[in-house]
Amino acid sequence: MAQGKLNSFGAAGTLKVGKQSYKIYRLDRLEKAGLKGVSRLPVSLRILLENLLRHEDGRLVTKQDIQALAGWKPKAKQEREIAFMPARVLTQDLTGVPAIVDLAVMREAMKRLGGDPKKINPLAPVDLVIDHSVQVDHFGSPEAFHLNSQIEYERNVERYAFLRWGQKAFSNFRVVPPDTGICHQVNLEYLGQVVFRAKGNGETLAYPDTVVGMDSHTPMINGLGVVGWGVGGIEAEAALLGQPIIMLIPDVIGFKLHGKLPEGTTSTDLVLTVTQMLRKKGVVEKFVEFYGAGLSSLSIADRATIGNMSPENGSTIGYFPVDEETLRYLQLTGRDPELIKLVEAYCKEQGIFRTDASPDPVFTDTLELDLATVEPSLAGPRRPQDRVPLTKAKSAFQEALPTLMKGGTPDKTVSVKLNGDRATLGHGTVVISAITSCTNTSNPSVLMAAGLLAKKAVGKGLKTKPWVKTSLAPGSKVVTDYLKESGLLPHLEKLGFYLVGYGCTTCLGNSGPLPEPISA
Repeated sequence: MAQGKLNSFGAAGTLKVGKQSYKIYRLDRLEKAGLKGVSRLPVSLRILLENLLRHEDGRLVTKQDIQALAGWKPKAKQEREIAFMPARVLTQDLTGVPAIVDLAVMREAMKRLGGDPKKINPLAPVDLVIDHSVQVDHFGSPEAFHLNSQIEYERNVERYAFLRWGQKAFSNFRVVPPDTGICHQVNLEYLGQVVFRAKGNGETLAYPDTVVGMDSHTPMINGLGVVGWGVGGIEAEAALLGQPIIMLIPDVIGFKLHGKLPEGTTSTDLVLTVTQMLRKKGVVEKFVEFYGAGLSSLSIADRATIGNMSPENGSTIGYFPVDEETLRYLQLTGRDPELIKLVEAYCKEQGIFRTDASPDPVFTDTLELDLATVEPSLAGPRRPQDRVPLTKAKSAFQEALPTLMKGGTPDKTVSVKLNGDRATLGHGTVVISAITSCTNTSNPSVLMAAGLLAKKAVGKGLKTKPWVKTSLAPGSKVVTDYLKESGLLPHLEKLGFYLVGYGCTTCLGNSGPLPEPISA
């Protein structure tokens, strides 16, 4: 990772963790240089501030840029642009392939010009997760996963062969293969480092993990204390080639949480409530940062669910600072013990480690939510951000149905023949039931709740209607592991929810064809 040549505020210093020494850029040096109030900035802005300190070169990042961000005035109109250099780039197979094609073309051009094509490589680390190509062609059987995987490889053999070549040819480029998981959950469980380590010039540099992704739900990683958001392909390609993201210094909306979620509610209910509040507030192109003692009652999976819905509420990020829960999650997911020690030491040294006693940062504006007031909810009928209380689901559906129809009356029905039996379908009949999406399947509490519901349903003799296309497409293999270990997977399978793949599937529109009698 390149560093700027300037150090106007004397921020470069050393942090010793155990026997290892790291070079860091200290935020407290700014206070000592007379820039008061840095310690009360939102944590997300302090991470951007460290980024500027580390890359100060007098050209892309100037002393005046650092002073402007350090002196951030929460109520003022933000008009100054800064150059942000993300630590890494995340992408998936639909948006990432064109970027790798561009690199390959650049190598070809370099070769024609008589240069060394091997010099063309990403300058920032790039991870490409293959998750957008699997489709639910087969379902409702133990063979569904294998058959869908086989078809996926047949359909995408050229693209996958190209990506395999790219992983071998380019440095700083890794590919997570198909049938592994959804990119955002893989990012959360494995790729995210919280604090990056980079060796060069005889020293090891430690700095906050930051990321831009070629997917709108990249802010899911905000739940782990990593600043990151989705960008377009051109911006992401520029970042992987070592160019900065040029951005206005953002407004930051503080969202204070206190209390605990009541029994019977899930992170899905919480995120729908939070999204509704933020859309009403108006947070487009703003950072949102969560704070308050209520954070201690939320798991990383809960926080990631909220961060994931940033595109739906309009914000750039939905950030949760690093705290003890972050460290527990890193340990739970098998991160390097030395990394976990560094994350704790670095964040505490920089004053960005949250506790319930941490003073509230200063924000552009604030919202507040008592978690105890959250109620079970559904989303729909058209948009995932439209919250409907579970108690009003029936009436809301009846009101919405006429608005979804192109013609006819709500009570119109048709008779279809399925597997030798006749069934009557009408407007509003559910024909697809999918357990999928990076928003939901990353959260063990939500998936375990689905398994327990299936167990209760099977115990009462309930069966899935024959016209419903059922599928289970988790965000990672960890999900199927704990569903198996808990003994809940067989109950889901009895209702038709067999594993169909690890990827976005129905959430992306890859639900596959409906049975002919239904689609006719």
